[in-house]
Amino acid sequence: MNSPTPSHALMDIAARPAAVMVRGSGSWLEDADGRRYLDFVQGWAVNCLGHAHPAITQALSEQAARLINPSPAFFNEVSLRFANRLAAAAGLDEVFLCNTGAEANEGAIKLARKWGRLHRHGAHEIITFKDGFHGRTIAAMSASGKPGWDTIFAPQVPGFPKATLNDLASVEALIGPQTVAVMLEPIQGEAGVQPATIEFLRALRALCDARGLLLILDEVQTGIGRTGTLFRYQAAGITPDILTLAKGIGGGVPLAALLARQSASCFSHGDQGGTYCGNPLMAAVGDAVLGIVNTPEFLAGVRERSAQLILGLNALVARFGLVGVRGAGLLLALELGEHYDAADLVLRAREAGLLLNAPRPHCLRLMPALNVSAEEVEQMLSILAILLQA
Repeated sequence: MNSPTPSHALMDIAARPAAVMVRGSGSWLEDADGRRYLDFVQGWAVNCLGHAHPAITQALSEQAARLINPSPAFFNEVSLRFANRLAAAAGLDEVFLCNTGAEANEGAIKLARKWGRLHRHGAHEIITFKDGFHGRTIAAMSASGKPGWDTIFAPQVPGFPKATLNDLASVEALIGPQTVAVMLEPIQGEAGVQPATIEFLRALRALCDARGLLLILDEVQTGIGRTGTLFRYQAAGITPDILTLAKGIGGGVPLAALLARQSASCFSHGDQGGTYCGNPLMAAVGDAVLGIVNTPEFLAGVRERSAQLILGLNALVARFGLVGVRGAGLLLALELGEHYDAADLVLRAREAGLLLNAPRPHCLRLMPALNVSAEEVEQMLSILAILLQA
């Protein structure tokens, strides 16, 4: 049942606390009452450089004064430059710039289905995974394996049989004459940070090659340095046929991308587009973010902070008898066990000035800025220890 009529005009689509955020800087948020919060959610891994990073502010200011949106009917120099840099970094050939992860995933689904029509006698099924998450549009929800999503806005879009993560036999059992692709997150974020193993990713690449299928990787949450490499698939030494990115690629602004090998890129004019897609204002931010994150020094810093955070979390596991830590880089989960209510812990953490996320009833997800400091990691661990002891 919906809550009573709110005192503002915003549609009631989430349970939000009363605090109204007014400013942020780095790892810190501040509300209208002047309370500061150490932010280990960062817009669900969106703010890869933290709040109000000066490079993003500068990119927005300079580009806004020059050209915001000439329409996608024309080339603009910023999107050309950014697309070329992004394709080279990903080891792929073509880029479609868009606005959200769900939009990028819709584009990937469309691209795979058209490729199947052209090259696999009309094959259209895309094998996805139980507990996966690909966005909130109808097709993206149908591709997702989140429990209950098959009935909320029924009927679903057909053509997304569900396999089990890290179970290659479950994938093989679903391949048939209508199969065109396999699509997955290298780490299932909304499922509580459940990683696909390196061995599984390599086996999927080999299976897709052997069966003539496309491999689609949804790196909306894991991409742009989040796991300690620029893209998670690089840790496995593979390359997808189709890749989707969002969240960290814009450092906080609405920016996403659909990338593909030339052999998989088969859109005709009119098949794909969008009023804001590839606009220079957002592309300028993406270019600035990529220039900072895609350096050996920055990525080494992510891995260093990750090692520190994992060490500290494992100390809490030993101290409080928790279940364990999983994930990679600065996308980590702390599995609490049945004695802790994660949602209650998130509430008490916010009251203590710490922002956390609970994707599952007994699980915390940590997604700090990639440039979080060692001191801020220690401060978070200290607050969390107090909360776990209470």
